[in-house]
Amino acid sequence: MKLGFACKYLNADLKQPFPFKATTRKRFLGLNNNEERTRLIYELAKNNLVNLFQTLEQLALLPDDLRMMRIGSDLLPLYTVPEATPLYNEFLPDLLPLFIKCGDFAKANNIRLSFHPGQYSVLASEDESVVVRSLEDVEYHALCAKLMGYGREFQDFKINIHMNGKKGFAGFRDSFGKLSPEARLMLTVENDEISCSLDDVLQAKALCPVVLDIHHHWVKENEFIKPDDPRIVTVKESWRGVRPVLHYSISQEGLIPDQGFPDQCLLGLSKMKFRSHSDYYFNSTLNDWALSFIDFDIMCEVKMKNLARDRLYEYRQTTR
Repeated sequence: MKLGFACKYLNADLKQPFPFKATTRKRFLGLNNNEERTRLIYELAKNNLVNLFQTLEQLALLPDDLRMMRIGSDLLPLYTVPEATPLYNEFLPDLLPLFIKCGDFAKANNIRLSFHPGQYSVLASEDESVVVRSLEDVEYHALCAKLMGYGREFQDFKINIHMNGKKGFAGFRDSFGKLSPEARLMLTVENDEISCSLDDVLQAKALCPVVLDIHHHWVKENEFIKPDDPRIVTVKESWRGVRPVLHYSISQEGLIPDQGFPDQCLLGLSKMKFRSHSDYYFNSTLNDWALSFIDFDIMCEVKMKNLARDRLYEYRQTTR
């Protein structure tokens, strides 16, 4: 079982030694000419690729079980902005060696990688303009993965999105068919805590793998799904032999008890309160529950990133 973390690598001082850098659309468009704009986004992208490689180097020093991470979506800042895309396309060949270096290193060191496009990537939206932008966003993430040498085999890289949107599965299915072959090989779909239940997203099992988010399921259903639930078999089958991934988070400190399975009905708080993630995994009962999904790798969605993930790993080592 691999345990991963999302986007930001923290050191013992809670600092990011290898941070991604971004900029605003306003700053980019406010520059005087394309030469200045190109210089800005080129330097940002180069910095991010160099820092991604340095992060991967740190992961390669860790046990194999800890070699898993989600790459931040701002790897190429503003790529999908119409004024930026053609500028990127001009200099991406210059950055290709850095992309290849990252991909080759990750593969050589068995580091499992993923992206998670943001909440505005809604393939099932009833607004066609939103769908168009969402497809562009997924393809941007797919491009980054392809430049690193992925997208050649089913789930050699994971690009995870939600299936929210008023058109539901039918809209998701239609949009899925418009994606590039590489994007379709990498896309996964996740249940959320508000609109799309696990049962909803399981409709997509023939299209792409289903990522089980156990916290989202609890928030939506007030149920702690178990590994022997019949739906878990279907989730695993959707991965077609690739080791499946689940997402694990818990509610913020102070909202739920330190031990036991919390019951929303007894806690008396709105579902919206339970959505926010904690700093660390402080409830051992929930840790045991998450770690009982032994057939899955776990993406740790928690504010203290790799530091919290490391504590969960240490907990697992002491309770095996």
